[in-house]
Parts: sequence; C-alpha cells; structure tokens
Amino acid sequence: MQARNQEKAQSMLYRFREAQSLESGLRKPKERRPHLASLVDTLDDAEKWRRDVIRDITRSVSKIHDLSLPETQIRDANDEINRLLRAKAHWEDRIVELGGPDYKKIGPKMLDHQGREVPGNRGYKYFGRAKDLPGVRELFEEQATGRPRKATKAELLRRIDAAYFGYNDENDDGELLEYERSVTEKRIRKLRSAHDATLEDSDSSDADAET
Repeated sequence: MQARNQEKAQSMLYRFREAQSLESGLRKPKERRPHLASLVDTLDDAEKWRRDVIRDITRSVSKIHDLSLPETQIRDANDEINRLLRAKAHWEDRIVELGGPDYKKIGPKMLDHQGREVPGNRGYKYFGRAKDLPGVRELFEEQATGRPRKATKAELLRRIDAAYFGYNDENDDGELLEYERSVTEKRIRKLRSAHDATLEDSDSSDADAET
C-alpha cells in the first residue's frame, strides 16, 4: 500500500511539473496527430506524422511480445497495430501526393514483415503473441500443412446464428421472395381454374335437370 501511495505521489508531482513547464513556455504542448492525412498540406508535416506513426507501431509491437499480457489485451494490441499500419499507409500516400518519395516502394518493410496474414482476412496481420492465440495458431498450422483443420464442436456452435435458422432469408437478393410469389400466383390460378370448372359443372347439371 505504501509503495502504491508513493507511485501516486510521484505521478502527481510529474504532472504538476509538466503543467508548470507548459505554462512557463519551457516546453511546448505535444501536438496531436491529425486524424486524416489529407488535412496536412506540407511535405515536412506529412513526413513528421509518418515517423510518429512508426514510433507508435514500434511501441505496440514491443508491447504485444510482453509475456504478462492477458488474451484480451493481446487482441487489443494486435488491432491497434493493424490500425496504425493503415494510418502509415495513408500518410505514405499523402507524401506521394505532396511530391515526396514513395515509401511503399523504397521504405523498409521490417514492421510489415513481422506480422503474418491469414488468407481471407483482407490484409489483417497477427503480431507477436497474437500468432499463438486460440484459433489463430490452428489457422497458421492449416496454412502450413495445406490440410483443412476439423472444426471443434464449440467452433461449430459459434457459427450458428439467425441465418442458420432461416430468419435472414428475406434479406437475400430477392430470389427467394420472387420464387415464393410465383408459386403463390400459380396456386391461386389453379384454385380459380378449379373453382370455375366446378361452377360450369354445376350450371350444366342444373340445365339437364330442367330439361
């Protein structure tokens, strides 16, 4: 408890000194990276924010190798790395638009190559301990052997949703509804024909009886 209180006191002291530095002008406030690369109009700024994204990626990749991280934080860290990689690509596109170099062709690929992509995931990669997450490791093993892995009972149950029971059939491309409509119309025409035939037989019977 005493150690925890000491950590809190040190954190408060750090924030107090940081606020003093900002107020006195000794330190400039940290700039926030623009959410959209298109908001930046100079090549120097675009280069600066690309380097900033790369620093964040490096920190996140180091974090995801931490053996003490629980599974949920590993998944969150892996999602964050993929988000940052997309941001890096946007900044690199913007640099080209502003007349700068094309880093996708000449830049180092070390950060990208540390991740592994599962076929069908449309560019999503797994880094560090995320490669060993339940379900992910089996996908990589299946990819390496070329043999499909047999799904477990739990995985099969997770795949069952409303569509499995036919609740989403009306949301398809309309073919089912059109088919049902045509069948219904055919049945109505058939019933009408049968009804008309019955009326004709009844009329003819009445006419015979009168004669």
